[in-house]
Amino acid sequence: MAYPKTKKIMNEIVADLTQTHMVVHQHHWYMLGRGFLKLHPYLDGVMEELAEQQDGVAERLIAINGNPISTYEEVLEETNVPDQIGSWDLSIEERFQLIINAYKQLRDDYERGIKISEGEGDDSTNDLLISYHTAIEKRIWMMSAELGQRPGECE
Repeated sequence: MAYPKTKKIMNEIVADLTQTHMVVHQHHWYMLGRGFLKLHPYLDGVMEELAEQQDGVAERLIAINGNPISTYEEVLEETNVPDQIGSWDLSIEERFQLIINAYKQLRDDYERGIKISEGEGDDSTNDLLISYHTAIEKRIWMMSAELGQRPGECE
């Protein structure tokens, strides 16, 4: 069980899941305005889903004899999700767009991971990544709909 390319993309996914969780948590803390009472608890569910995916990808990485990244330094070196200082100045719509952008990065990560794991013959990882990709696409659709956007409208 070598799967070197699969292990590499899985660590990139762990980094982007970790960073996306922080992005969502930041907006969860700094959110103000109409819709707060509905959207604040919604983001709790989003964070739970991200944490479950992060754990699932890291544990699968261990199962194939990989070493998941586990420090903030490693996350910041590997992530493709932008970092920004928390601010009270963003609208709920702006916050959701930033979260959607992070989710689109995850979607792209999973798509690459699906192709790579399939190419290396790692069917179990491939199956896991497909299921997470499906969940990410659903979240993109739901959050985009909250902003009045059709799926793929702002690609």
